[in-house]
Amino acid sequence: MATVSMSLVFQNPLISPYHSKTRPLPRNQSNWFQAPTSTRTKPTSSFSSIRAQSGTAARKEDIVIVGAGIAGLATALSLHRLGVGSLVLEQAESLRTGGTSLTLFKNGWRVLDAIGVGNDLRTQFLEIQGMVVKTEDGRELRSFKFKDEDESQEVRPVERGILLETLANQLPAGAVRFSSKLEKIQKTENGETWLELVDGTQLSAKIVIGCDGIRSPIAKWMGFPEPKYVGHCAFRGLAYYPGGQPFEPKLNQIYGRGQRAGFLPVSPTKVYWFVCFNRQSPGPKITDPSVLKKQATELVRDWPSDLVNIIDNTPDDLIIRTPLVDRWLWPNISPPVSAGSVVLVGDAWHPMTPNLGQGACCALEDAVVLARKLAGAIKSRPDTIGDALSSYGSERWPRIFPLTVRANLVGSLLQWENPVVCSVRNNVIFPKLVRLGPLLEHTNFECEPLQAPVG
Repeated sequence: MATVSMSLVFQNPLISPYHSKTRPLPRNQSNWFQAPTSTRTKPTSSFSSIRAQSGTAARKEDIVIVGAGIAGLATALSLHRLGVGSLVLEQAESLRTGGTSLTLFKNGWRVLDAIGVGNDLRTQFLEIQGMVVKTEDGRELRSFKFKDEDESQEVRPVERGILLETLANQLPAGAVRFSSKLEKIQKTENGETWLELVDGTQLSAKIVIGCDGIRSPIAKWMGFPEPKYVGHCAFRGLAYYPGGQPFEPKLNQIYGRGQRAGFLPVSPTKVYWFVCFNRQSPGPKITDPSVLKKQATELVRDWPSDLVNIIDNTPDDLIIRTPLVDRWLWPNISPPVSAGSVVLVGDAWHPMTPNLGQGACCALEDAVVLARKLAGAIKSRPDTIGDALSSYGSERWPRIFPLTVRANLVGSLLQWENPVVCSVRNNVIFPKLVRLGPLLEHTNFECEPLQAPVG
């Protein structure tokens, strides 16, 4: 869900807490990490995989990436572009091509261009031209055009499943190992990391990259606390209009008291939507999709009819409900991003609320920054890989921490319940004070194409 609204402007700290040295790795590793040369261009239906087999002997791997989500596949592809191979472990039996949609701003698209898949995705999804903000009774408060605020801005929603397939299709055959859920992780005496899967398969890896999501077992092993519930939940869905959806390419935001909603067209036939509502606790998990659809509809029953119609046009299996959580990486308190040769990327390190639309974008940024630093160390001095991982944390923390905090505060402000405060928001703040341009400055991110060294 992409929400661009009131925000506190945080200046990046000059000093990052992620500067501590990690233990150097052995020097006799100059023959590590050569990537396979063949690339996959076949459709996902022919995506070949290595499935976990019980009873096999422990195998040696240079780089193991845990998790084949956006962070894991983007990291694997970034390394591959730089001539470095890796093995991706995914606990599911196949790519998780279900789910709804996410919105990428220009920083996300610059990363996708850098790893060579941006144009493949652009042809499938609409570019969003602007944003309209309304009250729950349909009154328009403000409208913006993204290009008027920033000519270089690019906003497009993408279906999560198609993004994963596109990334995976660029990896060498066998780069993703399915049915491979992590059971145990521990360090060995020689500095490598020992991994055991639930089926008993054992691996020994020189480097482990944790891309295993919000509830990351690797982050827990490294000493990170569980993400904290922020006080609201969200329904999300992907509506389907087989005859063509009727909406303009705009992000539509609707604000009420203690809840908000939004929708935007994804493609000529699909529309993404969300409903965010306050709740003291996350509540029980609901697995019946028809119940989810009914609950989402009840929340906005008297809101603009377009929103209700979109929910009605959503297949039951394309509706999800999630509690919103985050983790603040407090300086000098939170663990560093790396422990020896184990490092975190994306939600595994910095889960954030979706109020700025930056969760996936930041995971993509992490992937290319880490890949450049790792590849540089591997190609020159493998004994400095620990320093490269620390450098990755030092570079990324001053960007990630303020965005996490800002996203949290934006969500809290937009979930106001007090009627007086909501009246001020609707009659003063949005119509007269809000400027979109400064609120999108966090989408600035420079990223050159990734290319393997010649020779």
